[in-house]
Amino acid sequence: MSQFPQNQGVSPRTWVLIAMIAFAVGVRLVIYFVPGLFPYNFTPVEAIALFGGAYFTNRRLAFAVPLLAMLCADLIIATALPREWIGDWLGTLPAVYGCIALTVVGGLTLSRRITAFRVTSYAFASAVLFFLVTNFATWLAAHGGAGAACTQSLAACFVAGIPFFRGTLLGTLAWSAILFGGFELMRRRWSVLTTATA
Repeated sequence: MSQFPQNQGVSPRTWVLIAMIAFAVGVRLVIYFVPGLFPYNFTPVEAIALFGGAYFTNRRLAFAVPLLAMLCADLIIATALPREWIGDWLGTLPAVYGCIALTVVGGLTLSRRITAFRVTSYAFASAVLFFLVTNFATWLAAHGGAGAACTQSLAACFVAGIPFFRGTLLGTLAWSAILFGGFELMRRRWSVLTTATA
């Protein structure tokens, strides 16, 4: 079996998990700044949280790494937002980060038994949760100039969010498969990654 590079301070498993999450966050930035490269809203946000919760045995890292990674990405994205969008965007951030934290909790539960079916089920549930919570927050935070759908009714806001949900659902399912599947393949090659010390 191949040897994995060792590090005195942090376990190889921890570095691999952090690197995979950092890669997924980088993809999120590419999706935002290079429109059309991926399907619309095909983001790995929920997949990152689910993955972190499932594989980090240190609960602080399970929450901190996905949340801090997303915060870094959001700070970069914020520099490109039109000024008139900032208020609405900030209004929805607590809901977004709340969903990420709840998905980490789901990942902690998923960690008890990781199978393809369970990963798919949890990914689907986390995408639905994200859609419901963030669209409700968007409706609450919307002001008069934010657009008709956001300021009419809650139902109209949910209907307007359906195209976003399609991308979120597909992205969560696909990126979950990539992250979970990729890590499981690496664990088969490098036994040191199986040691749950991260």
